[in-house]
Amino acid sequence: MDSKSLSWPDPATIVTFEDGDPDENPWVLGYPQTEEIQIEVYSPEWASLFASAKYLIDEALPGVALSIEHVGSTAVPGLPAKPVVDIDLIVAEPEQEEQYVPALTALGYRLTVRERSWYQHRMLRHDKPRVNLHVFGTGCPEHIRHVLFRNWLCDHPEDRERYANTKMMAKNGVSTAQDYNRNKQAVVRDIYRMIFEHRGWVNAG
Repeated sequence: MDSKSLSWPDPATIVTFEDGDPDENPWVLGYPQTEEIQIEVYSPEWASLFASAKYLIDEALPGVALSIEHVGSTAVPGLPAKPVVDIDLIVAEPEQEEQYVPALTALGYRLTVRERSWYQHRMLRHDKPRVNLHVFGTGCPEHIRHVLFRNWLCDHPEDRERYANTKMMAKNGVSTAQDYNRNKQAVVRDIYRMIFEHRGWVNAG
């Protein structure tokens, strides 16, 4: 099952970017270590890594995994990216971690982020290969935005190039993924603006 077979929220919900509780501590295993942000040229291997990961997750979570989508920059052919495969896993109730965390732990994933105040987001990390597995509930607008952004960049080479250039600049002088993402945010939001306008959602929010 993929995102097309799941119900999308209304446009007003999709165009509204929610902020989580700034006082919430999301780090399950402690604050992440600093790391050099490396951007690599696109590799077809990323699609193969996703396919392998999806198969294993599907096998481990029968009836629980409602959708498994390759998102983020490694899902866009031709786009340079950090060599980390981002995957969105959609489940009925992210709060019911017992339904998916033990099975994913057996596959080598570690629960590293729990953000109850931000779309009930969980993230599990796999180190070899490097995968960030994001868990959301059905109808989550953040997941839908991930899919829209991926598809837009696949279909619009000028914005793909713009985003590639932004990524190369955003990595300079930072040592955490959070700071890297913060440096990209203005351009990311502007691309979302174009996506929403293209869909006629300008006044939806």
